[in-house]
Amino acid sequence: MTYNLSIEEENKEIAKRYKGLLKGAYQSFTDADKKEIRKAFDIALEAHSSQRRKTGEPYIFHPIAVAKIVAYEIGLDTTSIIAALLHDVVEDTDYTLEDIERLFGENVARIVNGLTKISHLKKDQDASVQAENFRKMLLTLNDDVRVILIKIADRLHNMQTMDAMPHDKQIKISSETLYIYAPLAHRLGLYNIKSELENLGLKYTEPEVYNDILDKITQSKEEQNIYIETFSNIIRESLDKEGFVYNIKGRRKSIYSIRKKMLSQGVTYDEIYDKFAIRIIYKSTLKNEKFDAWKIYSIVTDHFRPNPSRLRDWISQPKSTGYESLHITVMGPKGKWVEVQIRSERMDEIAEKGYAAHYRYKNQNERETGLDDWLNKIKESLENPDANAIDFVEDFKLNLYAKEIFIFTPNGDLKALPKNATALDFAFSIHTQVGMNCRGAKINGKLKPISQELFSGDQVEIITAKNQKPNIGWLDFVITSRARTRIKNALKEDQKKIAEEGKEVLTRKLKHLKITLNEKVVNELVVFFKLKTSLDLFFRMGNGSIENNQLKEFVSQRNNAFVSFFKNRIKRSANKQENIDKDEVIANYDSLVFGIEEERLDFKMSQCCNPIPGDKVFGFVTINDGIKVHKKDCPNAISLQANYAYRILSAKWIDSTNQEFKAILKLHGVDHVGLVNEITQVISKNMSVNIHTLNISGNDGIFEGKITVSVKNKTQLDKLSDSIKKIEGIDKVDRIYKH
Repeated sequence: MTYNLSIEEENKEIAKRYKGLLKGAYQSFTDADKKEIRKAFDIALEAHSSQRRKTGEPYIFHPIAVAKIVAYEIGLDTTSIIAALLHDVVEDTDYTLEDIERLFGENVARIVNGLTKISHLKKDQDASVQAENFRKMLLTLNDDVRVILIKIADRLHNMQTMDAMPHDKQIKISSETLYIYAPLAHRLGLYNIKSELENLGLKYTEPEVYNDILDKITQSKEEQNIYIETFSNIIRESLDKEGFVYNIKGRRKSIYSIRKKMLSQGVTYDEIYDKFAIRIIYKSTLKNEKFDAWKIYSIVTDHFRPNPSRLRDWISQPKSTGYESLHITVMGPKGKWVEVQIRSERMDEIAEKGYAAHYRYKNQNERETGLDDWLNKIKESLENPDANAIDFVEDFKLNLYAKEIFIFTPNGDLKALPKNATALDFAFSIHTQVGMNCRGAKINGKLKPISQELFSGDQVEIITAKNQKPNIGWLDFVITSRARTRIKNALKEDQKKIAEEGKEVLTRKLKHLKITLNEKVVNELVVFFKLKTSLDLFFRMGNGSIENNQLKEFVSQRNNAFVSFFKNRIKRSANKQENIDKDEVIANYDSLVFGIEEERLDFKMSQCCNPIPGDKVFGFVTINDGIKVHKKDCPNAISLQANYAYRILSAKWIDSTNQEFKAILKLHGVDHVGLVNEITQVISKNMSVNIHTLNISGNDGIFEGKITVSVKNKTQLDKLSDSIKKIEGIDKVDRIYKH
């Protein structure tokens, strides 16, 4: 879309968008609020006056849009709206933080500073840069947790307006969004924002898949509406009779979640039965809404048979994000399973908007307390001082999409934990010290070990002992990031004490061997013992795992360093030659070129997705293994593109040589005599393709099979699939990958 407004039209549009910000907010602004917001808007307008976005639009459109998301979608206060309007001012213009503090006070300046710090971090190009940036970004929560919420709003608007960006930037930003920002929005209960971030991420990382699902959803919309109408008509009379004021509507699953289900279950779009849910939203009072939900449940199950294993009651026990709803799956019209969500208007708004709606129903004082409680909860769930950035992200993600279980304390209070949590996770959720001294647990009155997995409804009493201390084995069975972090920190403290003693021991022993301990010697010892850091060396010395004879060996090797150097060089050359011979078959493919220059480089095919010529692929520069080629829809692609964008090489296939590639086809259909013979004939006669393995098993007239074949490229594989599909009795032919 080209942007071509005159100056006059542009000014009108800016004024219209600013008014939309004030109208579209949950908050009822006081005159003082409006005055401060207007002041922030005027400064942002003047500061960005000479800037344009890539689309050609005035830059001010962006801060207004971010402030609107902050105000309406997240429901934050005036301070946050002002910070959102000013979030790029210090980064991009002549205004300083001191100016912001003088004009708007310390709080706004602190938030703007946090957002500016995050922008600066992007420019680093060190290893695992994304994970490190993310860690630093979350640590800004110590300044003000609103930084992260405004950052999510900023990312959402950037994703919504990314069409004008270069393709490689779109891929990088989208991968980072799917890897970090969408899970983060989910954790904070911002479900609408999460869904939109996921859909937009998919739109740029897999545009063909996105557009294909979008087309199918659009085509089936009318059919979906008819189905909802049929369902509604059956229960309407009963609901009216009970005097309910309600609305029945369909809520389709997001494009991203449909894609996720297709991949995880290995099914096509048509085979997903729950592409949408039917939602019954009823008017009620706070006092009666739970009773009314079960009354509607009773009416629905009078008309449609429920699936008892699919009942989800988040009304009696809401999720930790505040989500409340009653979900049932029933056998609807035309013999289709359909999910029905029953919720009051209040619950529906909380489910859609998260925090913003949660406190809309409270008075001003309660709202402010509620906001503080909510922000503190976020802070608790994100706090993690671990130094390793990759671990930090993975630990953080551990708890994002986890299903929750609810555990009773001895006093009958409920605590929410992720599924598969253990007694030790529960101990750390009570208090760090309880976790540190945890020796065992009484689960439902029976004594159990601290590694015991917990299940919803368990009542747990933790048994502690003063002399109990964490050990490294604990990390094997805790799953919450809180427990993992506290254990790692405790182990590090112990390790440091032992390492200090070890350093003294090492200094003394080397002195006997006529060597002074200095930085050079420490580095040589670390290399000799194949360790990573000096701390590892001193720790092993302190706990006695490095013995005297090993130190003597080091000294004698050091004295013969010159000879050793040449020996090692000869050895390295031999190994290198050996590796070249071993990898020659994989490395000398003649069919892939890399980068803008379309260079021919050595590479290997990755084992996680087994690409073949014709597949959409990219190159990934590994540290020890050269270039590895992955399919664009490889399960690891998003993580690699988000964390290591600077190591990604674009790649494309050119005319293939006679090199052949293995591919696996999965067949499904109705068994009959001679079927195997027909399949093998089609493959060998028509296609000149070699079969490596053929495995077909039948069960009550239905068969499943796997065939491994050698093909030259994707076109040949597609032709082969089409030929097999024509055989009578074959229902499905899918290509599968080794994961």
